[in-house]
Amino acid sequence: MSKKKLWLRSAASAAVLALALTACGGSDEEDGAATTGKGGASQEKEPGKGEAEKGEAGKAEGGKGGELAAGEKATSAFDEDGTEVTYEIVAEKVDVGTAEDTKKLVSDPKKAEGLVPAVAHVEFTVKDGGPVADYPDVGGEIEVHADGQRGTILIGASEDAPGCESTSDIKNWKAGESHVICDTFMVPETAKELTVQWAADRDADPFVWSFQNS
Repeated sequence: MSKKKLWLRSAASAAVLALALTACGGSDEEDGAATTGKGGASQEKEPGKGEAEKGEAGKAEGGKGGELAAGEKATSAFDEDGTEVTYEIVAEKVDVGTAEDTKKLVSDPKKAEGLVPAVAHVEFTVKDGGPVADYPDVGGEIEVHADGQRGTILIGASEDAPGCESTSDIKNWKAGESHVICDTFMVPETAKELTVQWAADRDADPFVWSFQNS
């Protein structure tokens, strides 16, 4: 697991953020999120969507991946730059922006015509291991899919979005502590179902939380 690139943090201060048009599978650089503008709709989890392999009620254990119902928490080991950490993970919501937000966030709006930003809010809690000294990588594995297709990550900073935390501010992360890390993907404005997906690595089956985009 590579440490996140500091130049991405510098890019966060730019007035206009660049659209990463590499819509290939797998996760892009960590902290590749940006804020939606005001008026973005918060999409709630679809109740009772799927079941995962579970240990205790309401949790998916062992990092095996699968679909999770509303509020279900996944547990998975993760390599934080050589430090083994076990996280409890839950996607809280997806904030969907508007076409006006796209114009503000993308340097060339023509490349993002018909797309809107979708900000995934994911809470991570250290269950075991650590502490994570600084710059946690775990949020870099967040993905947003729209109607079954992976969205296009928006390079920039998500920490300005309400309820999102900057990974540069998270230091000495100990067991029992929770942080909400966000990532932003551009998705079709007409998408009906959004899923937030997370996996410990690209070869693992992801945990999947579903949201309806009304």
